[in-house]
Amino acid sequence: MNTNRFRITATLFTALAWLAGPAAVAAAQEPMVPTVTVRPGAVGVGLELDGTLQAVRQSTVAAQVPGNVVRLLVRAGDAVRAGQVLARIDERDAQAGLARSDAAVAQSQAELANAQAHYERSRQLRAQGFVSQAALDVAQAQFHAAQAGQRQAQAGRSQAALARSFTTVTAPYDGLVLATHVEAGDLAAPGRAIVTIYAPQPIRAVAYVPASQQALARGAQRIQVRLPSGDWVTPSATTGLPGADPVSQTVEFRLDLPAPAVAGAVPGQSVRVRFAGGSSERLTVPAAAVLRRGELTGVYVARDQAFVLQAVRVGADHADAGVEVLAGLEAGDRVAIDPVKAGLAGARPAPAEAAR
Repeated sequence: MNTNRFRITATLFTALAWLAGPAAVAAAQEPMVPTVTVRPGAVGVGLELDGTLQAVRQSTVAAQVPGNVVRLLVRAGDAVRAGQVLARIDERDAQAGLARSDAAVAQSQAELANAQAHYERSRQLRAQGFVSQAALDVAQAQFHAAQAGQRQAQAGRSQAALARSFTTVTAPYDGLVLATHVEAGDLAAPGRAIVTIYAPQPIRAVAYVPASQQALARGAQRIQVRLPSGDWVTPSATTGLPGADPVSQTVEFRLDLPAPAVAGAVPGQSVRVRFAGGSSERLTVPAAAVLRRGELTGVYVARDQAFVLQAVRVGADHADAGVEVLAGLEAGDRVAIDPVKAGLAGARPAPAEAAR
């Protein structure tokens, strides 16, 4: 009798557990997402622009003589030392020019020796009265002309030797190869770029400020640069060029960056430059609360113990102060700190508001 009663009780509990199980499991699986209340806060007011990283020492090494590139000895990314050979240009024409200059020097030396001997004999004969003063003057003039001819021939040889040396393209300083602009077999001409190299340090950020905003940039109380890594750094020095570009109507600002912050950075990478000039009260939310999916930018707002995706228009990212919200939210709205978790089915706002 007792055994039958126990079995009936166990069966009843099993049935009740089975009926209550889905609800209990569902309640246990509903994610609780911390929220933060949107309030006005003091943020820096200023100008934020796109910029690029630039090596302070960057050079495009160009050809100085015509000829085919017979060898290209480096490629992008290679480290080079000052004086290292980067490329070689066909030197046969330059070698022929040097040979002609050597022959001209030898000829001028022979002419100089002959003119000098003639002048010495004319002086002796003039001293003995056998030739006129006019003949001596002619011999002296020929001697001076031969001296000038020799100097001219030597200068020509130096020029030919210099032209021959230009067939070997070398690195002007220690650095890294940023790009190569020719391949072996291409025709080089004076002024044609061969290789671009840069020194890895120092690195600066360059931003082009609209001429109408240059007063704000020059008077900024604080300037920050957001690196590709996402870190904001303060430049060690700032230089704004005195004039504006007549076409783009922009002023170039050069921001020297601390070496440790840009270790491993590559010229050409994009950065953000912020010129802060005072503060103002703005609505902000933590950067982690903003959801970006393609062209959609939104946040999850707590509504009646649930979350609703609300599209917003955001402004500048003020780092620790959060992202400025220009439209879509009002003061007092509660937004999810974790938008991915808030988008799950059954997600609910946590009872206690997270501190900002």
